[in-house]
Amino acid sequence: MAKEETKNVEITTETEQEKEQTTIRWDGSKMRSTYANICNVSSSREEVTLLFGTNQNWHAGQKELTVELSDRMTLNPYAAKRLAVLLTNTMQEYEKRFGELHLDIPEK
Repeated sequence: MAKEETKNVEITTETEQEKEQTTIRWDGSKMRSTYANICNVSSSREEVTLLFGTNQNWHAGQKELTVELSDRMTLNPYAAKRLAVLLTNTMQEYEKRFGELHLDIPEK
């Protein structure tokens, strides 16, 4: 009588793989678009707040500028960190495609 060999074979079905994946559905039905050319950030231990607005004054040498604030976004520190990583990666890709952006930031 011939001896039968048994082999252990791992079979992964598609349904097992699907259980491990998360599907993200972006719902933009209540989204609105706002333009901002100014952003300010403040933080506490529990949250990071971003203020967005538009500089309404474009005259050089003005002693006072009016910024019309339009939106406030408050994030927990983990979401803020993920946003920072996403923005860094996005800007690196942008500068690879279109060239480096130079900011005129006054020194203190």
